[in-house]
Amino acid sequence: LAYDELLANQLAMHVLRRHHRQRKGRAFTAKEKLTEKLLTTLPYVLTTAQTKAWAEIQADLENDQLMLRLLQGDVGSGKTVIALLAMLHIVAAGSQAALLAPTEILAKQHHARLQAFLAPLGLDIGLLIGKMPAKEKTATVAALQSGALPLVVGTHALIQDNIVFRDLGLAVVDEQHRFGVQQRANL
Repeated sequence: LAYDELLANQLAMHVLRRHHRQRKGRAFTAKEKLTEKLLTTLPYVLTTAQTKAWAEIQADLENDQLMLRLLQGDVGSGKTVIALLAMLHIVAAGSQAALLAPTEILAKQHHARLQAFLAPLGLDIGLLIGKMPAKEKTATVAALQSGALPLVVGTHALIQDNIVFRDLGLAVVDEQHRFGVQQRANL
């Protein structure tokens, strides 16, 4: 059963990739140097593998092909900072980026960590989860729709029908195996 599930998932992803390759994407050219600013404020230097992964992703973002990329690594290997660099590149190009997490706890952890990385840059990141006060949720949804909020972390709340982005340029899905193919495609 596990093999059948894995095979079905891989076949669905293959069909999705083939469909996306036929469609033109957008090239995102950063107008600001947000990624360089982030790199100078980090308390560490990227490893060779992280630098290589970031260079490949940046090249994909600046190309007009749709990007479907899987970034793998052990816990603590720096996947989150690479995802943040990609998100900042999109924001610097004038678009929006979202990080989809499978649980509220993980979404809150990502939000807190990314806020700490973004504080020296003077940037904020929104949070959208199911269990949040209605007033906060309404404000976040409105800010996404108007484009006033360029970065957001959330759970399944991000893929509800009432969530409209002004210009979503990048969706990062954490623990993508915890979401269905259609859910990832919807975002």
